[in-house]
Amino acid sequence: MLMTFVLLVVLALYGGAANTQDDVQPTNDLPNPYETIAPWGKLPEGRSWGALSAVAIDNDGQSVWVADRCGANPETPPGASAFQYDSCAGSTLPPVLKFDSAGNVVKSFGAGIFIFPHKIYIDRDGSVWVVDQRSANERELAKSPVGKQKGHTVVKFSPDGKVLLTLGKPGVARNPPEALTQPTSIVIAPNGDLFISEGHTQNPDAPPETVSRISKFTKDGKFIKSFGKFGTGPGEFRGAHDIAMDAGGRLFVADRGNMRIQILDQDGKYLGEWKQFSRSSGLYIRNDLIYVTDSESNGVAPHLGWKRGIRIGTNQRWQSSLPHSGSSRTEGNQRSRRLGSGREGQRLWRRSWTAPCYETRPTVEDLIH
Repeated sequence: MLMTFVLLVVLALYGGAANTQDDVQPTNDLPNPYETIAPWGKLPEGRSWGALSAVAIDNDGQSVWVADRCGANPETPPGASAFQYDSCAGSTLPPVLKFDSAGNVVKSFGAGIFIFPHKIYIDRDGSVWVVDQRSANERELAKSPVGKQKGHTVVKFSPDGKVLLTLGKPGVARNPPEALTQPTSIVIAPNGDLFISEGHTQNPDAPPETVSRISKFTKDGKFIKSFGKFGTGPGEFRGAHDIAMDAGGRLFVADRGNMRIQILDQDGKYLGEWKQFSRSSGLYIRNDLIYVTDSESNGVAPHLGWKRGIRIGTNQRWQSSLPHSGSSRTEGNQRSRRLGSGREGQRLWRRSWTAPCYETRPTVEDLIH
């Protein structure tokens, strides 16, 4: 049986011991077992993809959920980044789209709620969680003043688009429990506890009070605690860009600005870090595999010697299945989705491949460019 998973590109661990590796050599040329099919997804007539970093597989193992930034912004200057201009400010388009396995839109919702969708997550009950990373900037507010009352939230929807819960105060960046600051991702523990990564800034010259942390809530949204801060030490982050959980309940944080993945327990205790996956923007865990997307290394934020791509690691120590974290299901043929800041949807098909499991810590086995 082949495994279905979704890979995120600007914008996916197991181990006995989580090791720090300061002498990791760049990995850019490993085998790529995937065939790219692009573009993928049939959008409604007149609509084009906006910038994307949010995609997940439904619990049916077939349908694909996507949250884009409300289509391509026609005001984007030639050569400018979609990341800088695409947003839902002032848009009437629904950013949350559900596709069937053939790429047809079967459901859409969320119009007028978000500014900058950054993550979509499907929980085990089928609820749809969307992370709205920021509030409107000055350019967007000039276009749509109501954007001041949106952003910095995590919204839980029913599968039909009914709002069930909102974490954070729309448009307000503060500490929980009052609000959230630049939430980037969410993962849910088996007991229902919610872990939200906060803080998108990765600039090494940012002031020390810059937010970069993980906040923990009950399944009903009651604040429990926050841990982590902006920095380079153990348990500190420079842009906690994504978060996932392994079968043992450990948290894996894509600490992008520090070019590492940090491993923590659910109380925030530092367990270790991995640097062999380069500058991680997104990550996903399934069985004994970790899928990591590096969207910046030889682009907007160079990492000497490394190139952008998708790195896949293995470990023989863990062989159990995970709670869903928005990227994988086991159903028939491999179906994968790769979405880029260039606004083009892609599907990656893996015909048949099993990664060898040789070591007691993850090693990069494959690389997708």
